[in-house]
Amino acid sequence: MTIKELIYEEIDGVGEENLAELYEVVKRFVQAKVTQPKPGVLSKLKRVKIQAPEDFAANLDLYLSGEKQFASSQDPR
Repeated sequence: MTIKELIYEEIDGVGEENLAELYEVVKRFVQAKVTQPKPGVLSKLKRVKIQAPEDFAANLDLYLSGEKQFASSQDPR
């Protein structure tokens, strides 16, 4: 049985006097899902934290090629 079928089965058991209230709950649920966009890749990338020297971005190519090394006495935070 699918989730939708299970939901329909539960709704069938709800009394007529409670259907309006159930409809409002479902409507609010759907509206909340529509108005809350999924976080995109860029917003997820903003949360990424790296441990690197201050000049890492400016000298990325040197670090990748091995011409520059990370200082071993650097604070690991």
